Amino acid sequence: MAKPLLDMSAARVFFDGIFTNPRVAHPEGVAVHRDGSIWCGTETGDLLRLAADGGSVECMGGTDGFLLGIAFDSAGNCFACDLKHAAIFRRDAATGHMERFASSGIRVPNYPVIDEARGWLYVSDSVGEDKRSGIFRYDLRTGEGGLWCRDAMSFANGMAMAPDGSGLYVVESDAPCISYVPILADGAAGARQVVVEDVRNVPDGLAFAPDGSLLISCYEPSRIYRWRKDRGLEVLIEDPAATTLAHPTNIAFKGDKLYTANLGRWHITEIDLATIPGLSGA
Repeated sequence: MAKPLLDMSAARVFFDGIFTNPRVAHPEGVAVHRDGSIWCGTETGDLLRLAADGGSVECMGGTDGFLLGIAFDSAGNCFACDLKHAAIFRRDAATGHMERFASSGIRVPNYPVIDEARGWLYVSDSVGEDKRSGIFRYDLRTGEGGLWCRDAMSFANGMAMAPDGSGLYVVESDAPCISYVPILADGAAGARQVVVEDVRNVPDGLAFAPDGSLLISCYEPSRIYRWRKDRGLEVLIEDPAATTLAHPTNIAFKGDKLYTANLGRWHITEIDLATIPGLSGA
């Protein structure tokens, strides 16, 4: 593999929550709020808000479970997947209440993608042993729904909506690959297609850059790839010591910065992308 596009000097600990109250306990999910704050979920079920300048942390709700992926809708409501409860929770932006939203049929809800144009919430189901189908779909208003994509996957994990809204890109951590599931005109799932192969070793999260590049975070090694159809896979950044990038799981853009949750530690990492053309959202 070629030298990473970015040196590790481009990354820093944005917020160190090892001794804070609340503690940033092994965060898996991360998302950027419309006010610029960075939110994450923890292994103790806390939904945390980190100030935009990284100067403070506060708990915005909790499940007493283990939060995985999180996502915001346009109104600022936060949807959070919970491993312990096998359910998706929703924090109401207006009331601040966090309540169970959906759970029908899903066993390991991992990552949510909000599709407001169609009125759906898609959630990956990370079931590895029997390779059962990996994506559920729930009504954004009622939480009613069930299995949507019936194609077998190898541990469906992080997801991202295609920039044109045509379908979902899905990490298959055990393959390891990235698949694409089209959303047909009637809303049904099209046939799964593998689009990126040999994403070594354990891909976890996805996010699209402004130029259409797909960034892929890896739990192991502590690495982030950039993938483009014309260039294939390139290592964007890698931490051989797994300290600043410590088993990154989910990733989220804010301007020319990329934020990573680090399941291996107690902090959120910020990566400066300003030197990489096309990756900056500023």
